Amino acid sequence: MLRRLLYHIQDFFGISPKEARGALLLIVFSLVLLWTPTLFRHWVLPYLSEPLQPVQQIALDSVAASLATAPATAEEHEAPTTSPGTATTSKPARLFAFNPNEASTEQLQELGIPLFLARRIDNYRRKGGKFRRKQDLRRIYDFPDDLYQRLEPYLVLDESLPTTASASASAPAERNPASPLPTEIRASSRPTIVPFDINTTDTSQLIRLRGIGSALSLRIVRFRDALGGFHSPAQFSEVYGLDSLALAELHRYARIQANVQKLNINTATAEDLTRHPYLRNKRQAEVIIRYREQHGPYQSADDLKKVKVLDEKTISKISPYLAF
Repeated sequence: MLRRLLYHIQDFFGISPKEARGALLLIVFSLVLLWTPTLFRHWVLPYLSEPLQPVQQIALDSVAASLATAPATAEEHEAPTTSPGTATTSKPARLFAFNPNEASTEQLQELGIPLFLARRIDNYRRKGGKFRRKQDLRRIYDFPDDLYQRLEPYLVLDESLPTTASASASAPAERNPASPLPTEIRASSRPTIVPFDINTTDTSQLIRLRGIGSALSLRIVRFRDALGGFHSPAQFSEVYGLDSLALAELHRYARIQANVQKLNINTATAEDLTRHPYLRNKRQAEVIIRYREQHGPYQSADDLKKVKVLDEKTISKISPYLAF
């Protein structure tokens, strides 16, 4: 079962057996870390926490009783009489014409605007904000509606600043109906896909195909590199996670032009053999190496039939990638 799980990890990520074992250990370690807080809270913490002693319980009850009968705290006495949502201030308001883009904090307070709102307006202007319409004053966070209604007749704005309404009204007039821009946008929204060499392409080309996203395109490239390149379109279905739509797109646009990278079976080590997706079994690789050491170099793929651990299917799949 463990070996089958390792095979699934190798298929999914397109990695070597050693990397698959490391990935499995990392997954187990991550699960242990995720469950540790739950196990500690339900099984360890109850034994560490002790019930309060009677003396401690009596002391806590007395403190609670004293807090219930205590007068208001100093913070309650020192709380401001005005809340952020109210527009009244301790000083009487004096209404006069003002420009919110230029009025100082003191002038805004004289109009009846609370200090925190006056500072908020000043910060808005320091950051580059401009009041182009009277209604823009309402965009200040927590600005009261009744205060705005009282100040609206006294608002004076710069005529040189364009308003949003005038800018949007002038936009249709500036657009030329005969401009070819919409046609260009429609033409470029779906780029033309041309056939490509699957053995030399990258993920940016694969991701253009329907049904293939960034994860699948990366998986295709990793499987191709582990193989040494595709030698037949039938191998596309061996990539884990490809559905019928993705396979149809690959068969339509993917071409096999570059030659595959071959592995010299007479000089390769067991580690080299197990890196290939078709020879992941470490025992098979070791038997191939021992047979070569005992009987001499392999002359052709037919010599592999003498190795008892290899079946006909494995030999036919691995033959295009072997050099003798």
